[in-house]
Amino acid sequence: MTFTSLLEQLGGLGLFQWLHILALVAPILLTASHNLLQNFSAAVPPHHCRLPPAPLGAGQTGNLSSEGLLRLWVPLDGGHQPERCRQFSRPHWQSLEPNTTSPNGSLPATEPCRDGWTYDRSEFEATIVTEWDLVCDSWKLTQMAQSIYMAGVLVGAMAFGSLADRFGRKALLSWSYLQLGAAGTATAFSPNFSTYCALRFLVGMAVSGIILNCMSLVLEWSPTRTRTMTGTLVSYSATLGQILLPGLAYALPNWRWLQLTLSMPFFAFFGYSWWFAESARWLVLAGRPEQAIQVLKRVARINGRRAEGDGLSIEVKELPGRPAFLQLIDLRELPRTRRGSLSLFATSFAYYGVAMDLQGFGLRVHMLQLLFGMVDIPAKLLSTLAMSRAGRRVAQVTALVLAGLGILANLLVPTELAALRTTLAVLGKGCLAASFNCVYLYTGELYPTAIRQTGLGGGSTMARVGGIVAPLVKLTGEQMPLVPPIIYGSIPVLSGLVALGLPETRNRPLKDTVEEVENRWVPLSPPSPFPGTSPSF
Repeated sequence: MTFTSLLEQLGGLGLFQWLHILALVAPILLTASHNLLQNFSAAVPPHHCRLPPAPLGAGQTGNLSSEGLLRLWVPLDGGHQPERCRQFSRPHWQSLEPNTTSPNGSLPATEPCRDGWTYDRSEFEATIVTEWDLVCDSWKLTQMAQSIYMAGVLVGAMAFGSLADRFGRKALLSWSYLQLGAAGTATAFSPNFSTYCALRFLVGMAVSGIILNCMSLVLEWSPTRTRTMTGTLVSYSATLGQILLPGLAYALPNWRWLQLTLSMPFFAFFGYSWWFAESARWLVLAGRPEQAIQVLKRVARINGRRAEGDGLSIEVKELPGRPAFLQLIDLRELPRTRRGSLSLFATSFAYYGVAMDLQGFGLRVHMLQLLFGMVDIPAKLLSTLAMSRAGRRVAQVTALVLAGLGILANLLVPTELAALRTTLAVLGKGCLAASFNCVYLYTGELYPTAIRQTGLGGGSTMARVGGIVAPLVKLTGEQMPLVPPIIYGSIPVLSGLVALGLPETRNRPLKDTVEEVENRWVPLSPPSPFPGTSPSF
């Protein structure tokens, strides 16, 4: 009996699967919020140089209003707003007199802010920018902080992916919950910027462990016919997390309280993670069939199939285990399958390039984040329909190419047309969300059970390389404004073309060994109308 047939016999998508999936996807709500948290915790409010006391002299009484002091010390930029990073070297008294200009039409000399900055706190009470003055010459540190976080996600993908293939999905998932709760809570009490970055690195590692192991447990406990639906549920929980984030950020304008609110629930997730069922596929391949029997009997009991579960002992023990899979298998044995990692890189690179620059569109960041979250709902629905009807490969290629074209189209839109630019950005982000919806499910189906977590970890590593590089590419926009959008748009298009060479996995059982995956490239007969009749264990 194949494992797919066994799942169907024990209830298919029964009560156990639904409870299991709901318990697994609930933490993804807040995990997605952590990914985009820096849009709010590192928001840059309007600011100008902190003003010194009004000097006496030049016939002035020293009793100037705050507006008068601002005009006295801070020049105006091209948009007639106070300069953010410079002040007059000496008081510019002429600016207090209406309809007067400086001699020869020139302004007095300016210099960088001497006494710090004053921030507009009407939208954000406190951010890491206002707390540690990460503006002007220090503004690049906020991009570095996001890259450090993504580096943590990368390290987590490499470490937790391989460890989960060695020690099981459940143990690594529980540890990731605990690590995120502890590191995220500690981040809220960071005394300085260096400590903040170090703790965010640990949070990023935990985020990888949660996403990878959640997806594997969902896929490996889902019957073949329901994998698209269950994988999409995981993706939609991330969408709801994006929609939840701007509401929490609006209610909690202080970054420390926001960070704490998004981190503390992970202690509760860690508390109930003991209930999760380890993957029976993994237990058998790890040479632990007795434990697999017990887990399957528990699943049968919860699904109301106790009689079927009681007769499993001989069937499961006769299935051949593969203890050798505990040895690390070089992913180079799967050269063509690894192309899926390029899709993850391109999707993540473009996604974070667009999603982490909300203030660059000129709209209120809370509203734009809400729009970016809400567009995922129809985008992922269309992606799910495409995966079910046309296949994973077509859905992935289409989403990547359309996302890249949407980003590139913004190059042709003048900056004055903010509404049109925002619309194109939202549509591009929706296509990237559709790509994410497809690519994690697709990647999980491409790799065999023996190294599924290692494969997902490798793909996620490529995705996080994209996430690390994206903020760094944005820095080039200071000197060459056209370079970032050209790169953000062209890479998804190129990656979509590369993805055309991937195999189709729709309606095919999960593979368990490297040999089965490589045999996938041999011409296949049409899939059986009866799921689970092909070898899968």
